[in-house]
Amino acid sequence: MNSLTPFPGQGSDVVAFHRTELNVILSLYGRMVAAGEWRDYGISSLRDVAVFSVFRRTAEHPLYRIEKRPKLRQRQGEYAVITMEGQVLKRGHDLKTVLRVLERKLIRAVE
Repeated sequence: MNSLTPFPGQGSDVVAFHRTELNVILSLYGRMVAAGEWRDYGISSLRDVAVFSVFRRTAEHPLYRIEKRPKLRQRQGEYAVITMEGQVLKRGHDLKTVLRVLERKLIRAVE
């Protein structure tokens, strides 16, 4: 089985998140849901990119997209966090490091 193939027989040119990557993403997602920031998500596995989209409401455009692009592994990094407007907030080689840009939203001043 090819490392990019999520399911046998589906084709070798589909990019997907691995279980360890999903554990990291879903851990952040759970904390953001508990904080009331996020309410829904969607996962897409395409030819060149895997996308985890997070929503405030189901009917909206995604607030953020967490993308995995293996072809960029040797350049600026295969992981990226992208806003609804298309702005790249963070790109890098380590998923946990890239997701820290979203974790800052959990830090709030306590009065």
